[in-house]
Amino acid sequence: MGAQLHMAGGIREFGRAVPDRVAVVDGDRTVTFGALDRRSNQLASAMLARGVRPGERVAVLSNNRYEFFEIAAAMAKAGIPTVPLNTRNNVTDNAYVLAHSGARGIILADALAANVDGLLDGLPLVLSFDGEVGERYETFLESGRPVDPAVPVDERDPFCVTYTSGTTGRPKGVLLHHRGRVLTILGVGLEYGLGPGRRTIAVAPMYHGAGFAFAYAAPWLGGSCAVLRSWDPEALLAMMERTRAESVFLVPTHAAQIRRFCEEPAARYDLSALRTLYFNAAALPVALKEWVVAAFPGVDVHELYGSTECSVVTNLRPEFALAKAGSVGHPWFMNEVRLKDGDGNEVGPGEPGELFARSPMLLGGYLDDEAATQAGYDADGFFSVGDIAVRDEEGFISIVDRKTDMIIAGGVNIFPREIEEVIARHAPVDEVAVVGVPDEVYGERVAAFVVARPGRTVDVADLEAHVRAHVARYKVPREWHVVEALPRNPSGKILKRAVRDRYVSEERSDF
Repeated sequence: MGAQLHMAGGIREFGRAVPDRVAVVDGDRTVTFGALDRRSNQLASAMLARGVRPGERVAVLSNNRYEFFEIAAAMAKAGIPTVPLNTRNNVTDNAYVLAHSGARGIILADALAANVDGLLDGLPLVLSFDGEVGERYETFLESGRPVDPAVPVDERDPFCVTYTSGTTGRPKGVLLHHRGRVLTILGVGLEYGLGPGRRTIAVAPMYHGAGFAFAYAAPWLGGSCAVLRSWDPEALLAMMERTRAESVFLVPTHAAQIRRFCEEPAARYDLSALRTLYFNAAALPVALKEWVVAAFPGVDVHELYGSTECSVVTNLRPEFALAKAGSVGHPWFMNEVRLKDGDGNEVGPGEPGELFARSPMLLGGYLDDEAATQAGYDADGFFSVGDIAVRDEEGFISIVDRKTDMIIAGGVNIFPREIEEVIARHAPVDEVAVVGVPDEVYGERVAAFVVARPGRTVDVADLEAHVRAHVARYKVPREWHVVEALPRNPSGKILKRAVRDRYVSEERSDF
């Protein structure tokens, strides 16, 4: 079993090979590979000694910090899948996830204890980093033997159960196995420049599938990861300069907020070590993509598409960053992609279709939800999360929209992203969401919600004239709302359902 694809593999490897090399930096704390390997052995041994059995699950509730790496390696060594909890979940959300996952224990940051208030009494094991809730994590870890328990784990066994953000109903528990996670890490190393001695930063939340995979990939591949504990554009740029970061994963919201803080980051900070930026979570608006390429000269900019269920599916490589801006590129390593119409037939170039992907990185299924698992697959083992895409004559794929975000006005299908791209090119606009709102005559009508750039004012008449010049008449928003901010999930995606729901609940009053 030891030679299989295993999520403790790289930590074991470099713990032996280069024990004194730095693996993770978290504030004033610097942890070597030897220490990460040894401490994760202790935590794994302590878990098993306490009676948590391989295959049973343990929840983790924490912001980004060093312990995330240690816990991941330890639980992999013990054969115990983790259940990462979204730090923005409220008590009701967490009650559902803890019950549904059958978690036998939880490891949490004390500052987030209110998010699980009243939920801990039934758990056999409660650990917290400061020891204010349950047992102190460090004391528990030190009780374990510093010997790798090397529990036999098959590469198709679950490494973690990551719950979807629940944008379309109850969250589903996505079973991610060791094989899929390791293959993702290996692809990340090849494509985005992680590997022995290479430096990156954990920026996106590590409880999220991509945020975790791209941060943990660094030590797994023998590189180092600096931890940004909470999002702040100024702190990130300073950390990129200080740590000489070479590869950094961001989401579009990060780019927008960096631009808001500093139009020319490469002029104000020494980013000469930076080689690669890669983006995921939502499509980069073309205008923002053009800014990123100009603001970080000489840096390779990748834009990838993926999902919790499918891992990375496509990648737009740097040589096409501007020529094919708006696209997410071609199928990534080991991926096959099909675009299909409502009858299951593959669509031709230029025609929108639901995107289905097949690769060895696909999920192992939804936990205790066979119906949802089967609903995601087609007869050939391709999986869909409901995104609509289009492929051009050269095979470049663009995500048009989520199936659930499509607007149907008078029986005509309207994809918001096309309209959003045009609105985003209007200079005073910082962010935009186009949604369908109820209409008594047409079923839905197009409404745009825009956020102004700092110090700018959005003149709706000017903006509407700009849009009319670039999209068909029936796609021009019938309503315009200038708002302070747009609701987002932790991975940076605008929650269009929340925009719609709030609009309806406030009965068209000020949003």
